Amino acid sequence: MIRVLVVDDHTSFRQSLAFMLQREADLTVVGQAGSLAEARHKLKGVEVAVVDIGLPNGDGLALINDVHDTNPLCRVLVVTGSSASIDVARAVIMGAEGVLHKSVDVHDIIAAVRRLGTGEDLLTRKQILTIVRFANEQGEQISNAQTRLERLTRREWDVLLALAEGLSDKDIGEKLQISRETVRSHVVRILSKLEVHSRLQALVFAVRFGGVKIS
Repeated sequence: MIRVLVVDDHTSFRQSLAFMLQREADLTVVGQAGSLAEARHKLKGVEVAVVDIGLPNGDGLALINDVHDTNPLCRVLVVTGSSASIDVARAVIMGAEGVLHKSVDVHDIIAAVRRLGTGEDLLTRKQILTIVRFANEQGEQISNAQTRLERLTRREWDVLLALAEGLSDKDIGEKLQISRETVRSHVVRILSKLEVHSRLQALVFAVRFGGVKIS
């Protein structure tokens, strides 16, 4: 069962989405929240957090750090009414694993939650390169980027390169002949050593500073 938290201040949208998610045999909604303060008390044990950007007491993206501090393996899906590309890029740079517009079919949201929960990626290689270009245009400088990359072991590099290929946890495990749990343990260490919050952030970091190429 993939444990899901739904965070949105629009009660009808939140409850409807939670109802549809709960109907799926492999998904269970472990909490709902309508504000940042409420959500922060419901993060433990969550595997996928579905978060709106606009919340009454702050930016929903502010929740991403709390999510990953509580559970580094939790993946964040932003579902928002904004269609601005800068908001998409900003969400990913903050640590979201994917961004969907609220106008999409609810089954697309369900499919995205399932993919994230099973260790798959949502963004295409082209979309990731767009995020990389955006980050470069922002001029963000990481003074110790090379030092962070040098912390990675050979096996952690293998996992990072497999992520760059777009492989799921299951596929990485089969390729490297390790269990899915071991893959996830490596991912946690990669995020810690690179000082990032998500697999997608780790991949963007590696493309920008580590010579990793995606196509």
